[in-house]
Amino acid sequence: MPPEFLPNQNPDPFPPASAPSFSRAPLAQFRPAQPDLDESWALEHRQLREGEFWREVPKFARVDAATFLDPQWQQKNSVRSPGEFAQFLEGNDEDFVADVEKGLALAPMSIRITPYILALIDWSDPRGDRIRRQFLPLASERLPDHPISVLDALEERGTRRADRLSHRYPDRVLLISVDVCPVYCRYCTRSYSVGANTHKISKFKHVTTGARWAAAFEYIRNHMSIEDVVISGGDTYMLKPEEVRVIGHTLLEIPHIRRMRFATKGLGVLPMKLLGDSAWLDALTEVAQRGRSMGKEISVHTHIAHPSEITSITAAASRKLWERAITVRNQAVVLRNVNDDVDTLKCLIRRLSYINIHPYYMFQHDFVPGVEALRTPLHHTLRLEKNIRGATAGYNMPTFVTDLLGGGGKRDAHSYEHYDRMTGVSVYVSPVVDPNALYFNFDPLDTLPAEGQERWTHSDEIPQMLQEARDAVRLCQ
Repeated sequence: MPPEFLPNQNPDPFPPASAPSFSRAPLAQFRPAQPDLDESWALEHRQLREGEFWREVPKFARVDAATFLDPQWQQKNSVRSPGEFAQFLEGNDEDFVADVEKGLALAPMSIRITPYILALIDWSDPRGDRIRRQFLPLASERLPDHPISVLDALEERGTRRADRLSHRYPDRVLLISVDVCPVYCRYCTRSYSVGANTHKISKFKHVTTGARWAAAFEYIRNHMSIEDVVISGGDTYMLKPEEVRVIGHTLLEIPHIRRMRFATKGLGVLPMKLLGDSAWLDALTEVAQRGRSMGKEISVHTHIAHPSEITSITAAASRKLWERAITVRNQAVVLRNVNDDVDTLKCLIRRLSYINIHPYYMFQHDFVPGVEALRTPLHHTLRLEKNIRGATAGYNMPTFVTDLLGGGGKRDAHSYEHYDRMTGVSVYVSPVVDPNALYFNFDPLDTLPAEGQERWTHSDEIPQMLQEARDAVRLCQ
């Protein structure tokens, strides 16, 4: 017998530290060889797009830096209709323009895209471009909606406690501060209310008078359990500086409020606002600094889904917030053929970290009608999470979450009670929201095996599949 496998001959049950009681030699056979570090991959996230890149787009070829970086020029020259989009491409690729027009006619969201985003799209291959897929729908890409999909899938209106206020969790609320955004994402979970009416949807409208937040403020004052307010929309970028102050200072004066989050996609779609709109940035800074002096946290939550959205302009904008000690966190959605591959997500989280934005959440796509082609199955999202873990420091790793259909709130994507990959049905519990309820989520039908797709074609099978999932959960409890 090899000596390393012989039992320890030392009769002393507590041998000195210099005389180990066993050999570690056998462990070598279980230890994989350590690969060489790939430094080219490790540096990719630092390669931000710089210079006057927008001039590569014919429409912006003569636009100088001072003009392009003007946030007012950006908003004034945003594309807001199919006709304006056709003019932007100036008659090129008429089949593509027609495909977009048909896609918009079927979409739940209207169109609004800044020149900044338009300049990031590869117009030599717009159909394959990952930025385009987020903002411009193509009828040719459209898949039938899942039979379960509904507007307001998260039941935000079901937890409405005052106009513009949703209260689901005991200690935090959602304040819908405004109903418009600098751009409209195809997959917006709030497509039931944000933006203009479309051919498909008449939007839910909130109060628009000067006192539009009064009822929300009063509700918050009267509920001592509330400590955290998410100020969203729409997009808080669209608030006037004085409105930022009104919301911020009013909430700061409520003693039990400890935290505020201003939600904006602006860093990804209109970063020059933080460089050129000093009034808005100063208003936010004033609220943040007052909050800090009171021991209260004011942060910004942004939404950047693809590393190509982060340019040198984004880095400069993020630096402005960093210099003013305002924490920025990123919440993105896993989108099919946009960011649902390991290399893209690794680059995204490292690039965000590089410019001092904390990757906070990666959401499993919500059940938004009209965008089934952007959703991913749960098992694919979980595989992504497994493969990016360790790509950067743990405190900069996002949590992958499912925002539960029917209003169960956010749960770690891997924390399901049951998951059937054949039917695509996953089941979660949410004890804080409702300890007695089961919440369901569903994979896109086109990603299921043939047997699963066949079952969903029969409406009488749907209740049976849901009951099978319930029974499976009960068997495991």
